[in-house]
Amino acid sequence: MNQQLFYTNTLWPEVAVVSVLFTLGHIFLGHFEERTSSWRKLAKYLLTLTVVCLFSVFFGRMVGFSVLGLSLLPVLFIHLYLLPSNGINGWTGEPKEKYYEFRGWDKNIFNR
Repeated sequence: MNQQLFYTNTLWPEVAVVSVLFTLGHIFLGHFEERTSSWRKLAKYLLTLTVVCLFSVFFGRMVGFSVLGLSLLPVLFIHLYLLPSNGINGWTGEPKEKYYEFRGWDKNIFNR
């Protein structure tokens, strides 16, 4: 098999992996960010993409993907430990009242 088939000297794999992870995160965990502004969500995505690409360019693809993997550790800590220790389901964000209080959001969902 030709080894050049899987070799790419571009940043498209980084862009694809970061984009897929953010897409899956928004699909499955988007309810945790329902009151976060769109510009903050976009800034988080662009910052993550920039950091991963910069590490890939300057230190290699494996370092870039390692940084991406390490950036998932706080997410796991929050959803597997911090939320449950505050009485909040780390997968569903319920009860919503406790989660909104945890985030400092107004509990009145119709007060926009």
